[in-house]
Amino acid sequence: MSAHALGNPCEQAVNQWFARCWPEPWATGARMAVAYSAGADSTALLLAAQRRWPGQVVALHVHHGLQAAADGFESHARAVCALHSIALRVSHVQAAHSPGESPEAAARDKRYATLAQMAQQAGASAVLLGQHADDQAETLLLALSRGAGLPGLAGMPERFERHGVVFGRPLLGLAAAPLRAWLQAAGHAFVDDPTNTDVRYTRNRIRALLIPAWDACFPGFRPLLARSARHAAEAQRLLDDLAQLDLAHTGEPPAVAALQTLRRERQANALRHWLRQRHGVAASAAQLGELLDQIADCRTRGHRIHIKVASGFVDRAGERLRYTPPI
Repeated sequence: MSAHALGNPCEQAVNQWFARCWPEPWATGARMAVAYSAGADSTALLLAAQRRWPGQVVALHVHHGLQAAADGFESHARAVCALHSIALRVSHVQAAHSPGESPEAAARDKRYATLAQMAQQAGASAVLLGQHADDQAETLLLALSRGAGLPGLAGMPERFERHGVVFGRPLLGLAAAPLRAWLQAAGHAFVDDPTNTDVRYTRNRIRALLIPAWDACFPGFRPLLARSARHAAEAQRLLDDLAQLDLAHTGEPPAVAALQTLRRERQANALRHWLRQRHGVAASAAQLGELLDQIADCRTRGHRIHIKVASGFVDRAGERLRYTPPI
C-alpha cells in the first residue's frame, strides 16, 4: 500500500495531541496557527491541521533574513498556502545574534516572540510546531552531552506557554522518515533548509553522526528516548512540588536559617525553583555548590553571602537571600 493511500501520518498525531493536551472548550470558529517554515515537517503538520480544522487554520511564516534561500522559502510558502486555500501571515525579522550569544538561541528566541505576536494578531488559540521524534532524540542527546539536569533531560514538552501564547508539538511521537515518505508519495512539495546539514552547528553534528550510530546499535530507539524524557518530566514535576513545600517553610525570598534546616539536596532543589520561577535564571552546578557552601557556613549575623548566578548575584539581605539582576 502506498504512503499516499495510508494518509498523512500527522493527522492521528494532531487528533491525539488535541484530545490529550487541550482541556479548554474549543470555541466555534476558533483559529489554530501552524508555524510553517515550508520544510517537510511543517508542511505535513500544516496539511494535517487543515484536515482537522478546515478553514480555521492560519500558517505563520517567519522570514529570518539569515540566508539567501529565505526569499525562496517565503515564495514556496505562499504558493502552497494559495494551492490549499490556507490563510498565511509572513513576518520579516532580523535574527542576527549579539556578540557572545548563540546564533541558534538568538534565532529561536526571535522566532518564538514573532510567532506569538503573529498568532495574537491572527486571533489564533495556539501555535503548532513541527518538531518530531528525531528532534526530541537530538535534544536529549544534546542535554546528556552537556550534563543537563532533569529539566534538560525532559526534552521538549508537548505543550507550553511563551509570550502569553500556547504552543504545541503534536509530532513528538513520530519519526521524520514516514513524514517525508508520505509527502513524496502524495506529491506535496517542500523545501530543504541548507543550514540543516551545516556541521558547524552542534545539533547538526548529532543528527549526522550520533543519530545514525544509535540507530545502528539500537533500532527503534526514538520512542525509548521519548519515554525517558517523559519519566524525567514527571520526576521534575515532583521536585517542583517538593520545592513549593520547602519554600512555604523558608519563605520567599528564602530565609537562611530555614534553609539550613533542610538537607543539602532539598536546599538545592528549593533554590533552583526559586531562581527559575521568580527570576527566570538558572545557576550552574558550580555556582549552586558555592552558594550551598556559603549557606552552610552562614552562622553569624555579619556573615556575607555574595555569589554570581547567571548574569546577576545572590547575596544576603538581613536574614534572607536576595537575587539582584544585572543593571
